[in-house]
Amino acid sequence: MQHIFSKVRKAVEDFNMIEEGDKIAVGVSAGKDSLTMLYTLSFLRKFYPKKFEVVAITVDMGFEGMDFLPIKEFCDKIDVEFHLVPSQIKQIVFDIRKEENPCSLCANLRRGILNSTAKSLGCNKVALGHHLDDVVETFFLSLFFEGRIYCFSPKTYLDRTQITTIRPMIYLKEHDLRSAAKKLELPVITNPCPANGKTNRQRMKEFVKNLKQFHPATKDLVFNAIKRNIWGLKD
Repeated sequence: MQHIFSKVRKAVEDFNMIEEGDKIAVGVSAGKDSLTMLYTLSFLRKFYPKKFEVVAITVDMGFEGMDFLPIKEFCDKIDVEFHLVPSQIKQIVFDIRKEENPCSLCANLRRGILNSTAKSLGCNKVALGHHLDDVVETFFLSLFFEGRIYCFSPKTYLDRTQITTIRPMIYLKEHDLRSAAKKLELPVITNPCPANGKTNRQRMKEFVKNLKQFHPATKDLVFNAIKRNIWGLKD
């Protein structure tokens, strides 16, 4: 876990993600990424020189048979306040709108609920579990499907909600998080979304994975180019 902690702390310090007195809401989808982030930030708060609080928020999208009790028990174990927020996202996206490409609408709805809940709990920041692979995949998705050079930022202030979004996991690769989740025996819940594994994001994941056929370090080179030329962080 030392590798996880050091990479998260470097990201936090490179982009000044955490300030004294912050109250950070961690968006917990119950997947390996968000649970590893929750564990890491709950550990970091104990020794980081700038004191901050952590709360966990899970948006229940409305799929039947979802049991979030293991997430609640995990939060109790690591002494983190847990909030489960019911929603009708599944009904809106799949039953009413019948979206063929549901990911964008779903993400916007979840993000809106997460940010408004964080605000109501007195949080000034929301932490999302995007990692290095997500960064590279988002870059190529924007390039190939929108024709623009873009990637989300490590830290973004949202004027409308007065919430700052931070992404402390951006220096970690997906296999790092998979290994950590297994080692920590995190209560990962399988994503029940019917679109899971059938999206452009999944196709881009396969594309990025295959880039190593051209050069074993292609993913790292693309990430470093994003860091320098989009985020403006010099080595």
